[in-house]
Amino acid sequence: MRQRVPGGTLASNVEVTAATVQRGDIIQLGGRACRVQDLFQLSQGAKQILFDSGELLTIHTRTRLAAVRMMRRR
Repeated sequence: MRQRVPGGTLASNVEVTAATVQRGDIIQLGGRACRVQDLFQLSQGAKQILFDSGELLTIHTRTRLAAVRMMRRR
């Protein structure tokens, strides 16, 4: 589902994995919306996610999370 957001961007609900998570994704964790600031590749396909709040989350290849991704219109 895509929704228009002011400023010429589209918000899309996506399922993210260690392979598909991107900087800027907003992931809902424990009722809080957390924006991905940076990603670090770990062994065996796992990734460590750094959020804007400074918190870290490590996910492995089978982890699936719901996220909102902002996409700019061209």
